[in-house]
Amino acid sequence: MLKILVADDHAIVRRGVMQILRDEFPAATIADVSNAEDLLHLTITKDWDIVITDLSMPGRSGLDALKQIRLSKPDLPVLVLSMHPEEQYAIRVIKAGAFGYLNKDAAPDELVTAVRRILTGNKYISSYIAGAMTANLSLSNEQPPHQLLSDRELEVMKLIAGGMPVSGIAEMLFLSVTTVSTYRARVLTKLQLKNNAAITFYVLENKL
Repeated sequence: MLKILVADDHAIVRRGVMQILRDEFPAATIADVSNAEDLLHLTITKDWDIVITDLSMPGRSGLDALKQIRLSKPDLPVLVLSMHPEEQYAIRVIKAGAFGYLNKDAAPDELVTAVRRILTGNKYISSYIAGAMTANLSLSNEQPPHQLLSDRELEVMKLIAGGMPVSGIAEMLFLSVTTVSTYRARVLTKLQLKNNAAITFYVLENKL
């Protein structure tokens, strides 16, 4: 029997995704969780045929959870379903080990197509992602500065832009204040920015 796990912190999104999946796979067992910690717990303790997860969830980020899943269940297919535009996160997510990336604006039949393709052992790569990955190889020197950031640096930068203090970020990501401050310093250096206001402006300008 097909087993699917859906992870998203918005109940209405989980319900919508699960309904689409039930309509297409009526015999499937479909479970849902609302945060990354529960996602990791269920992926480690139970067997699934595919996991569909958001990137932005309370506590540990979906990208961080993806990396942990790759360590504990390297063969488990993961489809990332996110509100973030493909041009900002798709390549980063695929490189982190996801089998596919879909924007939440995608049509229901595209979600079904992605799931079916992944269940056959293939990755779901949209034409946009394929083109972007090709351009990434040939134009690596022309990437925007934030592409040089690590996943954690990017995450910290976005949280700073959202107005969260270093202490709050440390608590949310289960890191020390010193570690978060180090990530902030790296962001400022790599992007050649001076302060948090400049970080916020950069994030908004680049639609991150």
